[in-house]
Amino acid sequence: MLIARRADTRARADFATWKMIAQLNGFSALPAEAQNFLEGYRQLLARMTEADASEVTIQLMYKSYYAEMGGSGTPPEIPSRATEPAADTGNVTAFRRPPPRPKAAASGPATKRPLPVALIFACLAVVYVSIRYYWR
Repeated sequence: MLIARRADTRARADFATWKMIAQLNGFSALPAEAQNFLEGYRQLLARMTEADASEVTIQLMYKSYYAEMGGSGTPPEIPSRATEPAADTGNVTAFRRPPPRPKAAASGPATKRPLPVALIFACLAVVYVSIRYYWR
């Protein structure tokens, strides 16, 4: 079953990659195997929907990869991604926003009023004058 899962994952990843490269006009740069699978996919598109053609092509790739990876006999059935329940996300964690932080009240009893700049300046002036007076 481990070989089957690896073959299915590889088939799905390769198909998506090859399809994207072909859409970006890189069809000729693909290996011959990829070109053959994509030609089959294009022929299937003429007869069925895109989702069905994609799934059939992926299943063909899966069977080929299963045999290539050392699987013996007929490959086991792997449920298609379209029929799997949406709740099973594997190791993917859904993004959740953190809860909003409570805003501090501007006029509450626990808040301190900042000292005005003028008061700070006056205190510094007093300290400076007292130090100068003390040193004489």
